[in-house]
Amino acid sequence: MKHRRRLTTPDAVRPQRRRSRRGRRSRRSVLLRRLALCVAVLLLCTAGAGWYFYRDLAAKIGSSRALGDGAPRSSGGAANILLMGLDSRKDQNGDDLPKDVLEKLHAGASSDIGGYNTNTLILLHVPADGGRATAFSIPRDDLVDIPGHGKDKIKKAYGLAKAETEDRLARQGVTGHDRLEHEGREAGRRAQIETVRNFLGVPVDHFAEVNLAGFLHIADALDGVPVCLKHAVKDRYSGADFPAGRQTLDGPQSLAFVRQRHGLPAGDLDRTRRQQAFLASATHKLNSAGTFTDPLRLLRLMDVAKQDLVTDEGWDLLSFIKQAKNLSGGNVRFSTLPVEGFAKHRGEDVNRVDPDKIRRLVARQIGPGADRSGAPTSTDAPGDGPDTPHSPAGTLQPPPSSSSSTVESGSGAGSSGQTAHMIDGGGIPCVD
Repeated sequence: MKHRRRLTTPDAVRPQRRRSRRGRRSRRSVLLRRLALCVAVLLLCTAGAGWYFYRDLAAKIGSSRALGDGAPRSSGGAANILLMGLDSRKDQNGDDLPKDVLEKLHAGASSDIGGYNTNTLILLHVPADGGRATAFSIPRDDLVDIPGHGKDKIKKAYGLAKAETEDRLARQGVTGHDRLEHEGREAGRRAQIETVRNFLGVPVDHFAEVNLAGFLHIADALDGVPVCLKHAVKDRYSGADFPAGRQTLDGPQSLAFVRQRHGLPAGDLDRTRRQQAFLASATHKLNSAGTFTDPLRLLRLMDVAKQDLVTDEGWDLLSFIKQAKNLSGGNVRFSTLPVEGFAKHRGEDVNRVDPDKIRRLVARQIGPGADRSGAPTSTDAPGDGPDTPHSPAGTLQPPPSSSSSTVESGSGAGSSGQTAHMIDGGGIPCVD
């Protein structure tokens, strides 16, 4: 008996096809959900790692309370950041640097050389509107009023206060190295910040302190910093030995570059411009090399920060790092504050300055209605033009003049009254 083949009607096939399509869609939906879950977990792990690294960085960077809770602060969202570079051959704990590091520094075999002078002082003004930041370099030999010590070179404020505090504690019977070093450094930072604040007539909202080895480690972390020299130089004191033109410097070479003053036309003032050029090139390298998207290079910079950096307590570095990405795009203009001439004070060479003129210049550069293009602004003659206390940019009423100190006038041409030798942070400037 033959079996009849059952005929399948189209109406019977359609439900099976629909069930099959629904099954495929269901499997795709499950796969998509699993993929989304994997992506979410990956993002959470990445964010967690980023948060861990930030917490680790914030925990291990040296922290200071030197600013104090009652210190004047800028208003309106602007910020003034004081960058202090110590000419110290010691680490952040006051211990001697290793001999191999001292040899790389080419800064003398003794860790006592240099003391605690702040050979680099730069006030970085970051405007609230996201416009071009302005960095004012303060020549280290400017003769200014140091609270509690009378007139002296501005670079000495830190060391004078540190030594005085340690001597006072020692007379009280304190012998612990760690306590003496900590309290001495905190006193030094407070004195340096107050001296700069009074001299420039502006508040200081944050500060960052780096030791001498920091320049070396920063350059190494960036795989070298490009610089440009107008002339070949060779200086046995700093170790600078470079041809003219563009070149990339490693850590020890970078330190020699920023420390050289012998053999330069303007001596210390040219060294200040070297420091500006180094910072301009380093920030340019940060952006062009994709440092903020390169985990390895970012980790190197974090290690430098842990090893060489001290900042004020409570500074939200994560927010500033985001802002630094914009600064590294070249949105910074560096300038050197003018000097009026040169003199002798207590047997030492000093720069004669006009504090009132400098306060007006700084207020006009960063105050209300300042030229956001960063163009040089001429300084009025003394007594011309009002100061701008308590402005949104944070300028202060200049303090009354302190008692005068005998200064022997010397030779040397004074400044023209303009903020000369400006360096644009948008590239790699050429310097002498």
